[in-house]
Amino acid sequence: MYNAYYSSDKLMDGNGDEMDIDFDVTVFANVHRFVYITNKKFLGADYGVNVIIPLISTDISIGAFGISDSQFALSDITVEPFVLAWHGARYDAALALAAIVPIGKYDVTEAASAGKSMWTGMLTFGGTYYLNKNKLWAISALARYETHSEKKDYKVTPGDDFHFEWGLSKTFPKENAVWELGLAGYAGWQVSDDKGDDVYYDANDHDRQFAIGPEVNLILPKAKFLISLRGQKEFGVRDRSEGFMSCLTLTKIF
Repeated sequence: MYNAYYSSDKLMDGNGDEMDIDFDVTVFANVHRFVYITNKKFLGADYGVNVIIPLISTDISIGAFGISDSQFALSDITVEPFVLAWHGARYDAALALAAIVPIGKYDVTEAASAGKSMWTGMLTFGGTYYLNKNKLWAISALARYETHSEKKDYKVTPGDDFHFEWGLSKTFPKENAVWELGLAGYAGWQVSDDKGDDVYYDANDHDRQFAIGPEVNLILPKAKFLISLRGQKEFGVRDRSEGFMSCLTLTKIF
């Protein structure tokens, strides 16, 4: 279960400059992810599936345009029917295919709409490499490529996106618990233009963001339970909001 909180009072233009429009947004996402790893093998990897169900609360205002909206609702769900995971002495790796299904409510006149009103196909690939044999130091990277359909009742097909997450961690094993401390970050780029009859803005302005911050994990092996907390400050943003993201993750293995 991910509990993510995002806040921003800056909306950046396509050049990375802050827009003077009295912008403010806060988002809280309570996201439930159910993962099942089967006993089946494919290409030497463990085969699994998972589904992601997000509940999102958004409060947004843009004073210059007289916009003020607040909503709490079920957002679009992610169905990932194909997950492959490889495990070696010094590495873990994964490859997955998913679809983001537009079941969340969307209204082009409501800025806090929980849904995106489009289908998204997502390819995920990445892994972790352990820098020593006892796996006390690790470096990880995870990339996602997303391609979107046209929005329903709104003739815009958003451009493809590439997202990248990374982390560097040090493990401190204790008698009944394992601590991990590290640095984590994310980045994202829109890699193609928005298209459609309702693209009234400059389609050459592509979204971009970077973020970095600390992360701490607590693993309780006997309880098969993991607690993770991270905080990340965004920078170098273009054509979107620039703010701070924090996330508390709770994981239970059965």
